[in-house]
Formats: sequence, C-alpha cells, structure tokens
Amino acid sequence: MEDSYRQQGKRKLLVELVREKGIKDEKVLQAINEIPRHLFMDSSFEDHAYQDKAFPIAAGQTISQPFTVAFQTELLQVERGDLILEVGTGSGYQAAVLCELGAKVYTIERQQKLYKKTKNFLQKLGYRPKFMSFGDGYKGLPEYAPFDKIIVTAGAPFIPKPLMSQLKIGGRLVIPVGEDPQIMTLLKRTSAKSFQKETFGEFRFVPLLEDKN
Repeated sequence: MEDSYRQQGKRKLLVELVREKGIKDEKVLQAINEIPRHLFMDSSFEDHAYQDKAFPIAAGQTISQPFTVAFQTELLQVERGDLILEVGTGSGYQAAVLCELGAKVYTIERQQKLYKKTKNFLQKLGYRPKFMSFGDGYKGLPEYAPFDKIIVTAGAPFIPKPLMSQLKIGGRLVIPVGEDPQIMTLLKRTSAKSFQKETFGEFRFVPLLEDKN
C-alpha cells in the first residue's frame, strides 16, 4: 500500500484548503495530513482522494468530504484516551482520524459487506479500534457505555435516545440531523437529564439506516 511523495504533497495541499475553510484545531489538521486517504478508495479513483469532496464507496455509502470529517472531529474536542463511539464506520476514514488522535474508538456499521471489508483494511493500515460492531447504530453500544464522545457519520431524522443515554455527563455528541440537507448538531450532556444543544449549519450525508439485516 503505497504512499508516495506526490500523494503526501497532495495531502498537504488538502490540509491547507481545510484550514482556509475554517478548521483551527492543529491536532485534527495533523491527523488529516498523516492519513493516506487514497488508500480508503478504489485505486482507479485515486485522483479524487485529495479533493475536498465526498465520494461513493461500496454498499451505497460515501467516504465523507475531508472538511466535514475535520469539522465533526473539531466539534468533538478529542482528547487522548477518550472513549468515542462512532456510528457509521463506512470506509473507516473517520475512525482512522479518531485513532490517530489517540482515542479509544468503538464503531458500528450496519452494512455487513462494508463492515467486513473495513475491519480487515483498518488493521492492515495499523489503525485498531477497540471494538468494531456489525449492527444498528440507532441502538449504540450500551455494553461499552458511557462514552466521552459520540459521533454519527450519517444523517439521522432525529437524535436517537439510546445514544443520548450512552453519553457521559460532560460528554459531547455530534450528529447531522434532518432529511436533506441535515443540520450539524452538537449536544453537550450537562447532567443526568439535561442537554445543551448547538447547531452549525447545513451538511449533506447519506441517511442513517436502521438495521434491516
């Protein structure tokens, strides 16, 4: 799995573009710079890897736009050692960013084909989430809760209550909410029953699907 000087150079240009669009967290920018995004895509689409665009992958899903990945990650305020639940493993790119930042990542994917492919691929790259699950993201992973942070990488029509309940007090949940487009939403858990909500404009994601397998 090659990561050439040319590809590294393209990645640096991508990082500068993402910075210009408003991402300020240097640790997030460094993670984007470190991860060979072209390896997460079919080799025939390598030229698209360092454009700031989402791109189709298997099972009707997409690899998210780098700016969107950086934006959601910045909102999470990742600290080394954080327990983070990711809903929607997809290509594994977002999980790799979280691993690069030193988080303990628990991630769920509902498409079995994608789950198997990504689990194998992330290990080959040296990114090892603490736990990868094939299942329904709406339900979260109650057996590993509570989580410091939760990130949802698909558009949800509402914020699933199980995810809210699996967030630590003081924790942060980042989720795109709505049909098309979605509104990027940050929930901070302030007490056992209280949440503070902020919104951050429109984004477009594939829908978060319930488990039909």
